[in-house]
Amino acid sequence: MLELGLVSVSFRDRSPSEIIRAAARCGLSCIEWGSDVHAPCGDAGRLKSIKAECDGAGINCCSYGTYFRIGENSPEEIFRYIGAAKLLGAKILRLWCGGKSALEYTADEKKALFEDCRRLARAAEKESVKLCLECHINTFTDTPAETLELLESVNSPAFGMYWQPNQYKSETENYEYARAVCRQTEIVHAFNWQGDKKLPLALAKQTWQSYLSLFPGRTVLLEFMPDGRIESLADEAGALKEITEGL
Repeated sequence: MLELGLVSVSFRDRSPSEIIRAAARCGLSCIEWGSDVHAPCGDAGRLKSIKAECDGAGINCCSYGTYFRIGENSPEEIFRYIGAAKLLGAKILRLWCGGKSALEYTADEKKALFEDCRRLARAAEKESVKLCLECHINTFTDTPAETLELLESVNSPAFGMYWQPNQYKSETENYEYARAVCRQTEIVHAFNWQGDKKLPLALAKQTWQSYLSLFPGRTVLLEFMPDGRIESLADEAGALKEITEGL
């Protein structure tokens, strides 16, 4: 079965307690906690509190959404984030890879980036966690061929992917990217964006059924609301449940 949840950064202006209560009310089973606002890696007390509150509500801390950027952050910094993830009970850490499109990298830049990825993967293997790269525009993982090249070069069970559609690409292009990386993908971020316009997920039911058919048994997390309001979570969660029914 798909595990359905929420990315905490959807509601940066709300407290962890409010987010946990809202997720539980909507029947969501997990939350990815962001390191920027809700779950900073240096605040052990807050991390433990979030974990305890999630446990009490029957919510799984499925992943830690870091803003660690490979190629810009020092590889040694990853251990602070791994420690924070463990306090949350999360085995997956989300990372960003690079600071520009893969097609803009020189050969030397790509070689250095790949070596950083291999070092990080070795560290993750030793710590029994998995590092997963967000499929994000203006990072190295914004093109499927280069992403597969990176994953094959690293070749580690502790190094994988997230997937999300690119709101500036067509449904066909997004589907082909999803098909390319589906085996290496642990978590999918779900939203309905067309360019800069955020729309209700219910309006993209067939599109998302097509996407998610490629990701059986994966975790699917709602990311951002069409209007930014936590009150809209119930409708978005309901749409996601309807989309995933029968998958």
